[in-house]
Amino acid sequence: MSDFAALRDEICRVGRSLFERGYVHATAGNISVRLPEGAGFLITPTDACLGFLEPARLAHVDASGAQRSGDRASKTLALHRRIYESAPEAGCVIHTHSTHLVALALAREEAPRDAAAGATNALPDLLPPITPYYVMKVGHVPLIPYHRPGDPAAAERVAEAITAAAARGAPLRAVMMARLGPNVWHASPAEAMATLEELEETARLWMMCQGLPEARRPAPLTEAQIDELRRQFGAHW
Repeated sequence: MSDFAALRDEICRVGRSLFERGYVHATAGNISVRLPEGAGFLITPTDACLGFLEPARLAHVDASGAQRSGDRASKTLALHRRIYESAPEAGCVIHTHSTHLVALALAREEAPRDAAAGATNALPDLLPPITPYYVMKVGHVPLIPYHRPGDPAAAERVAEAITAAAARGAPLRAVMMARLGPNVWHASPAEAMATLEELEETARLWMMCQGLPEARRPAPLTEAQIDELRRQFGAHW
């Protein structure tokens, strides 16, 4: 999709869809797209409600991050730009505060401290591979330690996670920001939204199963089952 007007309309359509279905609320969440031919990015304005976006008011920033038009860009712009720099295949980034994902991260509370605090840099996965579509459509989702909204240090931590995963041959499509919510990305807004939907649904299923007796809780897919998904569907896990 190369037409700027069409991209603006698509951002508004996706934002409205997410809002109407409860994936975002109030002014939480943001959406950006990478513009073609190095023209920069479109991103939702700071403190905008995704359910009531106006195409002309979306922020246009150039490749260096300087604002060119529209309302003031979201405070998460630095994070979005680092995702695009680290994941060349990304055409759209979506951030939400999706209920089950945030609840799951709060329940985990085991994201490691920064290396400066003497802890490992290894990041735990938010969820185990419990369904084939989670493995195929989402993949690994590292849990990023808490940083305040808009903190540049969070952007660097996410970029490090993307680079490390790519080096392992399992590129990321999502990360989970502790106490805040997921950031997901894909080639287009529609594909990024579908990734978010699969991720939130998997979190919901996993939390529902935690009320079962331990013997009845689902086990992760086996390595043989995951390898079959790699061979048959090109899953990155």
